[in-house]
Amino acid sequence: MRKMSGGQAAVAALQVEDVGHVFGLIGSATMEIFDALYDASDIEFIGVHDERTGTHMADGYARASGRAGVILAGQNGPGATNLVTGLAQARAAFSPVVSIAGMLSTEHVYRDAFQEVDQQALFGPVTKKTWTVTRTDRVPEMFREAFRTALAPRRGPVQLNLPRDVLSEVREFDELQRPAQYRNYAASPAPDAAIEEAAKLLRGAQRPVIVAGGGIKNSGGHEDALALAEALNAPVVLAPGHGDAIPHGHRLNAGQMGPRGNVVASRLAKEADVILALGTRLGFNSTFYSYDNINRDADIIQVELEPTAIGRYFPVRLGIWADARAAARLLVEALAKLDANAAVEAWTRAYVDERESYLARRDAEADTRAQPIQPSGLYRELRAVMPRDAMITMDAGTLCLQATDALEYHQPPGLFTPLDFGLVGFSFACGLGVKLACPERPVVSLMGDGGFGMTLSELSTAVDHGIDTVTLVMNNQCWGAEKAYQRDFFGERYIGANVSSPPFDKVAELYGAAGYRVERLGEVGDAVRAALDCGKPAVIDIQVDPAALYSFRRDSFRHRGG
Repeated sequence: MRKMSGGQAAVAALQVEDVGHVFGLIGSATMEIFDALYDASDIEFIGVHDERTGTHMADGYARASGRAGVILAGQNGPGATNLVTGLAQARAAFSPVVSIAGMLSTEHVYRDAFQEVDQQALFGPVTKKTWTVTRTDRVPEMFREAFRTALAPRRGPVQLNLPRDVLSEVREFDELQRPAQYRNYAASPAPDAAIEEAAKLLRGAQRPVIVAGGGIKNSGGHEDALALAEALNAPVVLAPGHGDAIPHGHRLNAGQMGPRGNVVASRLAKEADVILALGTRLGFNSTFYSYDNINRDADIIQVELEPTAIGRYFPVRLGIWADARAAARLLVEALAKLDANAAVEAWTRAYVDERESYLARRDAEADTRAQPIQPSGLYRELRAVMPRDAMITMDAGTLCLQATDALEYHQPPGLFTPLDFGLVGFSFACGLGVKLACPERPVVSLMGDGGFGMTLSELSTAVDHGIDTVTLVMNNQCWGAEKAYQRDFFGERYIGANVSSPPFDKVAELYGAAGYRVERLGEVGDAVRAALDCGKPAVIDIQVDPAALYSFRRDSFRHRGG
């Protein structure tokens, strides 16, 4: 037996879970936890400037490491409400974030107390599950349940609310239990009959395509997906935001599909006669829920860990409720003796030629001469200078949406986006978490000037903790996506579209980071190399043409013409 306060028990529970980093912002509601963290030499506390950005750090850490990321909001009320946006983003990405927030004392609930808000109700819609701990002796149990739930398929964020009196009370505790092996849940195997039926459909295909999504990426299943693609001799198109599901450069990697993808991958999805949707919902970013982006007549085999996702947006010929990686492995075995098919050979040969031509044309047509810098030229320079093992984080917004398929991801995991929630202000903070999870790999964060302006205070977090990421601010002095819509559909009636910012390279230097300014395309390579080698957090302020805008969501404004 061991006497501990609730706050000490909370930290002991984190130690039992082998938590190495806790992101958070100090507050009086959780002082017992912070005091216990002072003695926890095995946990590094990463103090942040905003609970939202701290949640993005925990999210990036979770996605990159495969372990739970932990965020601690020290204050109830406003400290807790600041978590909501970050948790909504984590939920959309199925990211296992364990969020902890202080809460007012139990005796003050429902009395309109200082900083009172119904945190149980607040977090319900944006988490996988939310608990309010009512007894000190249950703190370890609730932490164990939180980690188990966050990491169980399908993964997602959870919220623990800890009242002040629960944290301050001292109780005797039995030795804390080591967690069950929920970090390594056995993958759901697909039934033999379903695998055989899928193999039969794939054997009969003449224009097969694999669509690989988060189920492959998040399980580290790229080798199994590629083995299946090679067995079928079928091209692989990638769900948007999962361009790193398989390594770039493999001849069967067609890149990202759909309205946010490239023309080659998109054509494959629109012409395939059998589509194997491997760990993807075939959702909004891939299809806009429209047969404009997927062949209406194709036989769809959908493998999904979430049963409600199967056939939700498009009728399927065969639905398989299983882990995508495990199903891919079983399909490779089932197709081991697949005979060569002349129609498939011709289909894939034509695709390979088209893909090679597309990549060559993309480089040749990139605008490398215009001043100010054009996005196509910038992406070409970044493709040339980016390390092959780089982990790249993105923001939402027009420039980053164009960059998702324009850049190359050679070593999975290599791409971290807010695409399912469309969040601006995500990339830099996410990159800090990714770097702490994988310190041996370079981390490069792309974002616009608006998004970086939201989060630049975390430069001091990066400097204080030596988190050496490189942030590329594509500075076009506007909210690009919205300004494009005002230009294309609202008669150039601009309001709220322009952004004024300080020179971000100078701001970075004031924080103690390295700063670089790029005004000409020829300066990009040297700046990126210098930033990667400088040994400290770095920001590169890249002046991009404010007129180089693109309307992605043209479907939203069909009623306005144009």
